[in-house]
Amino acid sequence: MAEQPRPGRTGRPERPDRPGRTRRPERAGLPERPGRPERAGRLERPRSGRRAGDSGTRAAILEAARARFAGHGYDGATIRGIAADAGVDPALVHHFYGSKERLFTAAMRLPVVPSEVLTEALAAAGRNRDQASPGELLVRTALSAWESPEVLSVFTGLLRSALTSEAAASMFREFITDAILRPVGAMTRARHPEAGPADAAYRASAVASQMVGLALARYVIRLGPVAEASAADLAATIGPTLDRYLTGDIRARPGPD
Repeated sequence: MAEQPRPGRTGRPERPDRPGRTRRPERAGLPERPGRPERAGRLERPRSGRRAGDSGTRAAILEAARARFAGHGYDGATIRGIAADAGVDPALVHHFYGSKERLFTAAMRLPVVPSEVLTEALAAAGRNRDQASPGELLVRTALSAWESPEVLSVFTGLLRSALTSEAAASMFREFITDAILRPVGAMTRARHPEAGPADAAYRASAVASQMVGLALARYVIRLGPVAEASAADLAATIGPTLDRYLTGDIRARPGPD
């Protein structure tokens, strides 16, 4: 006598013997799909913005950040606005950079490497001692880099931000230390090996103060004659001062007893 099915349950066919994992009978005949199975009556919504794995996402965020910082300053640029310009979700910006301060640091990586530009200018001055002095070459090189179209707006935004935000000022100090003090300090140590590290750092800081002052007067304050002067005239005017900072006597002379 055949065994009757239990009450409340319909009879189910025997699962065929097969090695490995068997497929549920109710899935028989349905197409296989990697990942989790489709749910009846539910459509998967497309994700908005770029995916985290897109190769161009970081570049798009940095490009949008540079434009926002240049146009609105540090305080006026928001993560939400930068994300909207880049076509991504704000959470993705936080995922990549954590905070606006870190995004600002990453975005200020200019298209040219200032330390390399200054190092090449100082090396050229050493090779051609009969031509422009190191100070003149530094001024000409800096003005040429700052006034290139892809650098000027970003650099000006960086200067403005440093005047209004302590976080931006701190980042700007780090930028100056790496971009100006390091190569200039290396040059002064090479020319004056008898001088110690403190003397080289002091000379390099004096050069940086002169260059930052020139940038503020020319691009932010737009001090009439300085803003309108040619790069050649500024190099002839400021270059000798930088030369004295680099190689001249910069310490106070002892007074009379």
